[in-house]
Amino acid sequence: MDYQYGFEKLDVWKNARLLVADIYKLTTKFPKEEMYCLTSQIKRAVISIVSNVAESTSRTSLKEQVRFTEISYGSAMEVYCQLTIALDLNYINETEFQEMNTKIKTITKQLNALKNSQVKRINNS
Repeated sequence: MDYQYGFEKLDVWKNARLLVADIYKLTTKFPKEEMYCLTSQIKRAVISIVSNVAESTSRTSLKEQVRFTEISYGSAMEVYCQLTIALDLNYINETEFQEMNTKIKTITKQLNALKNSQVKRINNS
């Protein structure tokens, strides 16, 4: 197998990457007038989740690793909020919302576990 970066081995990165594809597919149903507003915002936020997990692993400072993991968690909350708005506007249905919410909950639990691990390493150093 070819070389893998550290983040590619993380389940949270793998799940966040899958969520990107899911959100991209889901937003194809949004009205065209949302292309530069809600659609764009939710795509940027979901990409931020996976990107900040990757960036976290590139940092040698444990405090910076924690910071990027926290940014990733914040982006997950943005996606949840934006999906709630999409539901309110009837751009998605309740089933689609719940499906995405389940995936976000999994990712945020994994991000919390990653952060706790990083903080523990800080406290042990």
